[in-house]
Amino acid sequence: MAQEKVFWEDKALEDLTPSEWESLCDGCGKCCLHKLQDEETEELLFTCVSCQYLDEETCKCKVYSTRNEHVPDCLNLTADQLPSVATWLPSTCAYRLLYEGHSLPDWHPLVCQDEQVIHVQHISVKGKVINENLVDESDWQDYLI
Repeated sequence: MAQEKVFWEDKALEDLTPSEWESLCDGCGKCCLHKLQDEETEELLFTCVSCQYLDEETCKCKVYSTRNEHVPDCLNLTADQLPSVATWLPSTCAYRLLYEGHSLPDWHPLVCQDEQVIHVQHISVKGKVINENLVDESDWQDYLI
């Protein structure tokens, strides 16, 4: 019996409905970490300093629907933006993986049907971050992952 294709395998990213697009987020919280870029190599460096609005237990944004009112430069990711921002997304990010032609990992909530697996397998940032309100921005380089 042939396995039925699922929407993320069957549709182009730009053809997803808003709810399908949102469901691709695995809830890892990694995109809410502050990043630094090496001035010489342009390498992107992740810190363990999180946005003040990241709920450190659930790894979800506390103000998601109004996040741009609180953090004007917070990214509202769209399929059109992926060519220019994919490398700024975590390597495990579903949006990046699908854009790059990869499959979703077994731990992804859409695949395993369990939103807690990402935390149980320590893929999320749960228990690994420090709120930006507790660290001076000039010290972020001391918090590189």
